[in-house]
Amino acid sequence: MECEECREALSARLDGETEPVSPDEHLAACAACREWFAGAERLRRAMLLHPAPPVPDLTAAILDRTPAPSGEGWGLRLALAVVAIAQLGLAFAQLLDPGHALHLDHESGAWNLAVGIGLLVAVFRPRTAGGQLPLLAGFVAVLLVLSAADLAAGRVALSRLATHALVVLGLALLFVVHRAHRDRHTPLPAATADDGTTTSGSTVDAPPAGRPRPAGPRRQANGHHAA
Repeated sequence: MECEECREALSARLDGETEPVSPDEHLAACAACREWFAGAERLRRAMLLHPAPPVPDLTAAILDRTPAPSGEGWGLRLALAVVAIAQLGLAFAQLLDPGHALHLDHESGAWNLAVGIGLLVAVFRPRTAGGQLPLLAGFVAVLLVLSAADLAAGRVALSRLATHALVVLGLALLFVVHRAHRDRHTPLPAATADDGTTTSGSTVDAPPAGRPRPAGPRRQANGHHAA
C-alpha cells in the first residue's frame, strides 16, 4: 500500500466514513504515516474543540441589585385589607337593608360588594392590583365629578358622600400596592463586569472578541463540507 492510499483511508477514519482499505498494516510499518496521522488527529481536535470564552464574575453585581427578601409591603396590604372589609360591610348593609328594596339599590350594593372583593383579592395577590386600577379609577373619577355637582346643587348630604371615602382610599392603596409589587419584581439592570463591560445574557455561545463567526458552510481539512 502506498502512503497516499493509507492517508486517504486514515482521513476517512477521522471523518467517520467507510475506509476504502484497511491502513493498519501500512501504518504499523510507516513512521511517516504515523506522524501524519497524529498531526491530523491534533488538527481535527483543534478544529472541533474551542476554549470557552471568559465569563466575568458577576456575583457581587447581582447581589448588589437583588431586592431585599420579600416581606416588605405587608403594612400597605393590611391597610388595603381593612378598607376592603369596610367596603364589604357597607355593601352587605346596603343589600340587607329593607329600606333599599329598589333595583337601583341592589345594583349599587352589588357594585360595592364587587369592589370590596376585588380589593381583598389584591391583598393576597398583589399582581392583580394593576388589572383593577383602570376600572376603579374610571369609576372614582366619574363619581367625584357627579358628587361635586350633586353637593353644589344640594341633592346629597355630606354624610352620604362620606361613604365614598372608602372607595377613594381603596383606589389610592391599590395603586401603592401595585407600584410596590411592580418595583420588587422589576428585572434587574444589565450587570457590569469589573472591566466596565456590560453583559445582558449568556456568553457561552458567543464567539471570541474580534473573531466573528464565518458565514456559510465550513470546509474541513480533507475537503468535505461540514454542516
